[in-house]
Amino acid sequence: MAANKSLLNLARTHFSYEKTINWFPGHMAKGIKQMQDQLRAVDLIVETRDARIPLSSINPQFERIIGGKTRLVVYNKADLAPSEIQHTVREEMAKRNQNVVFTDTLSSGSVKQVLNYAVNIAKGDYVRYPQFSVMVVGMPNVGKSSLINALRRIGIRRGKAASTGAKPGVTRAMSSKIKVLESPPVYLLDTPGVMMPHIPDPVTAIKVALTGGIKDNIADEMILADYLLFRLNRCAHTDYKEVLKIEQPTDDINCLVSQLSKKIGALRQGGEIDVDKTLQFFLRTYRSGAFGRLCLDDLDPASVEQFFCTSVQEPPLSKNQDKKARRAAQRQRSLEKAKAKNLI
Repeated sequence: MAANKSLLNLARTHFSYEKTINWFPGHMAKGIKQMQDQLRAVDLIVETRDARIPLSSINPQFERIIGGKTRLVVYNKADLAPSEIQHTVREEMAKRNQNVVFTDTLSSGSVKQVLNYAVNIAKGDYVRYPQFSVMVVGMPNVGKSSLINALRRIGIRRGKAASTGAKPGVTRAMSSKIKVLESPPVYLLDTPGVMMPHIPDPVTAIKVALTGGIKDNIADEMILADYLLFRLNRCAHTDYKEVLKIEQPTDDINCLVSQLSKKIGALRQGGEIDVDKTLQFFLRTYRSGAFGRLCLDDLDPASVEQFFCTSVQEPPLSKNQDKKARRAAQRQRSLEKAKAKNLI
């Protein structure tokens, strides 16, 4: 215990990383277009987010696409996040007129909240809703397809209708309508996970990648592991020492890799450490939930307000977007000068 306290005194209080991680393949742009085309025929939007990153799993594009449509925000994978964050998240989202539920797709009771929300709207006006259509949207790997399968299992006692996987990008096109309830008739549309074209904050991108929203071969696994170690120590989750069976907790990722590689036998010929294999084991262990419930986002009022001001309301432009904007502004200035000189 004394060693753990000593570590917490020495642990980093800030994580710095400047490089941006962007992943926006063509099927995502196509998915956005499909969502917009189908939106008029949809009665409810279920926006799925990851409870481990309640802020970082918000895609500002959905704010613009959804507009005034009725929306339910579903924080999935709640079994992997601390239960005590739920009250704070509900309060903060209520300030922004967002109704929130938390789900674990293996818990029928939590998933029924989503079904009940749709049913209550549908039953309110049978004439308006002869069949009730729900579009499920979200960033990659937040569990949209798992949620749809759980709703189908509970609503009509049927098996899987949507493909699932631990890696992002399993759903690459919008599905046909999937029935999840007979009376009233409720149908769901699964959509591809859509990433932001540009994530302005590098640490936000790390969190998304760490929870599986960006492919590992695109992100730097050493950086992901280092941030995970930083976060575990900051949140006093130093029991990772027992989970990994290493000698002592540490705030040095190289020290962790050295200890862990020997424990799991990640050694090449000649005793050289297999760094990649060790990092992958560390990340898999976290994603399996073995380190306990962990929230990667800071949820104090100031951090939440800063996130919404900088990332949602007015997200910074990417380099390409900035170039286009500057060129457009230059053309406009040239046009105004020409008009002033009566050249056009």
